[in-house]
Amino acid sequence: PAPQGEVSIHGLNLDWHRFNTAQVTDFCRHEIAPLKAANASLPVTTNFMEYFYDYDYWQLAEALDFISWDSYPMWHRDKDETALACYTAMYHDMMRSLKGGKPFVLMESTPGATNWQPTSKLKKPGMHILSSLQAVAHGADSVQYFQWRKSRGSVEKFHGAVVDHVGHIDTRIGREVSQLGEILSKLPEVRGCRTEAKVAIIFDQQNRWALDDAQGPRNLGMEYEKTVNEHYRPFWEQGIAVDVIDADVDLTPYRLVIAPMLYMVRDGFAARAEAFVASGGHLVTTYWTGIVNESDLCYLGGFPGPLRNLLGIWAEEIDCLNDGEFNLVQGLAGNQCGLQGPYQVRHLCELIHTESAQTLATYRDDFYAGRPAVTVNGFGKGKAWHVASRNDLAFQRDFFAALSRELDLPRAIAADLPPGVVATARTDGESTFVFLQNYSAQSHTLTLPPGYRDCLTDAAAPDPLILSAWDCRILRRHA
Repeated sequence: PAPQGEVSIHGLNLDWHRFNTAQVTDFCRHEIAPLKAANASLPVTTNFMEYFYDYDYWQLAEALDFISWDSYPMWHRDKDETALACYTAMYHDMMRSLKGGKPFVLMESTPGATNWQPTSKLKKPGMHILSSLQAVAHGADSVQYFQWRKSRGSVEKFHGAVVDHVGHIDTRIGREVSQLGEILSKLPEVRGCRTEAKVAIIFDQQNRWALDDAQGPRNLGMEYEKTVNEHYRPFWEQGIAVDVIDADVDLTPYRLVIAPMLYMVRDGFAARAEAFVASGGHLVTTYWTGIVNESDLCYLGGFPGPLRNLLGIWAEEIDCLNDGEFNLVQGLAGNQCGLQGPYQVRHLCELIHTESAQTLATYRDDFYAGRPAVTVNGFGKGKAWHVASRNDLAFQRDFFAALSRELDLPRAIAADLPPGVVATARTDGESTFVFLQNYSAQSHTLTLPPGYRDCLTDAAAPDPLILSAWDCRILRRHA
């Protein structure tokens, strides 16, 4: 495939993406080989950049000893920072998940502003420390910078750095970098700690390529990355740890696996999903799932293809709503999730028939009013859930809160968290380290359970605890 070549055969386009990944991975291995020959214990990495579109990081990660990545969130672009904080947290979790939960390294970050984003917005006091500790909270064992010193010339002379053109670090940014260094020096026990996630969300790069190339049902953009993040957010808000995986990862460590828009179901996934649910796991799928195989050839015999028996539904059609057009989903009386609504629906509405599944909610409007919109199918010892429409955040919160209660998913801390405040935990098996992060411009007061100590002072954590704007407090509790 090329601009002057054949781009209409989607399976060919997919194989071209796969070839590019294989080529780069092979190149990395050839670069690594002489280093390992000289010192077999020398760890190797290369810095990733979010989910760089051209490569499948799950394959490239196999050539590396540990994961490192470059994170440059555009803080203070929006009045509400929580959406960006959630997006960044999801990518931290993906970097940790790429090597089976092994801690990663924040290879690049800026203590100030970049010079390549649309606006070079300074981080407000506290935000650099908060965003750096967010990485540590989600599994980073190091916080590093691009760059140490600003150059006098060339393209990055105005990119943020520890040492500005003034030539010393007695600056606002320099002092904040020093303060962060002091904090990190007091957290030696956190290094190497793991994240115990019982929830996994599938964010699959090959699926992403296929979705974007499919030509329908929404050529304005299927918004796969955004959709995955919308399913991630309720868990992040509740302080429930999540691994972000691809569709080939082992599902057995989890209680709940969520597969938003798993358009491509590759060979073997359906069998593994059935085994996972039959043994007591819970699987959540959405609209536009089980449509094609790994060559982007449509499944015959009814969607969702090889997942039809597990989900207990037949997806007959999918309606694409115009921008600004909405439908509503209403929970049925007495449904097992306690869904109420009405919940607002945008973009995509799948028209499904229940076969062995039970209906929990239905569409309220249009010619498919009364048709199933949310279903559940008992399968062995577990359950398979299907959400047929792209629903609002209120639905995501209600639905996943119900599943979290049913599955008794562990939270980072048993405390009520106000909007904008999140909790993330790492553990060494004996002690749990909880990072309380405030992504709002207001102070918040939290009531804590007993037994926590402040990692920086070793004093008992105050109760109530006051979190200032852009603040992060790190607490420790022994098991």
